[in-house]
Amino acid sequence: MSKIILITGASRGFGRIWAEEFLKRGDKVAATARDIKALANLKEIYGDLILPLELDVNDRMQGIEVVAKTRAHFGRIDILINNAGYGVFGAVEETTEKQARELFETNFFGLLWLTQAVLPVMREQKSGHIIQVSSFLGITTLPALGLYNATKFAVEGLSETLASEVKGFGIKISLVEPNGFSTEWGSASAVQTTPIPEYQPIKDAVFGNPNPDLFGDPQATAEAILQLADAENPPLRLLLGKVAYPAVREAYQRKMDEWEQWKEVSDKAHGI
Repeated sequence: MSKIILITGASRGFGRIWAEEFLKRGDKVAATARDIKALANLKEIYGDLILPLELDVNDRMQGIEVVAKTRAHFGRIDILINNAGYGVFGAVEETTEKQARELFETNFFGLLWLTQAVLPVMREQKSGHIIQVSSFLGITTLPALGLYNATKFAVEGLSETLASEVKGFGIKISLVEPNGFSTEWGSASAVQTTPIPEYQPIKDAVFGNPNPDLFGDPQATAEAILQLADAENPPLRLLLGKVAYPAVREAYQRKMDEWEQWKEVSDKAHGI
């Protein structure tokens, strides 16, 4: 049986690639974008399999309407992929209040609103799979991406908690955690802070002379997403790319080592 997928941010990048892969195999996709003109060629190719819907994920009511339209059109929603998001590049001190709030509105609250909107549908169905597009930077961090890191850490905490809340309803939650990929996330989609010169050496160390091998081919992620969507018992977390696993393993080892070093202090702080 074909699946019914609702995916945000489908105009480009991962969202576009994944939406088309689902369509190619005959699944039905409600694909959202701020400007649905960007989805016109998919409509021409795939006809009734695709339902293009305009959506600014920052608009909670519009998100509720998108969920209602998807269900009314296709009859159910099997999978929600919360993919919409972007990055702010710059040191924490450089980031303005406007940049910080707008980033959280999209990367965290936009994801939250769609998740909340689809949950009643999936509870009634007694089935469903919510795939949250996080990042390996929701588990470890890089300098000059502090606010982006923060949004993805928030998505991780929200989604892990949600998984424990909705398991009994037959709803599954997965966090997809890509490392860097050659999408527009780091270029056309990115926001740059106004630089403070003192942070330039740190930025140069992270972003200067980038190694192309560290950035994966976004098209290669499609097979993994299809496998995740088809899994009877999908994982809570799925890393994408060969850089993510060693980076996360190293980060957790550092944390465990430090916690172990300070364990006596921690235990005494319990008081009894």
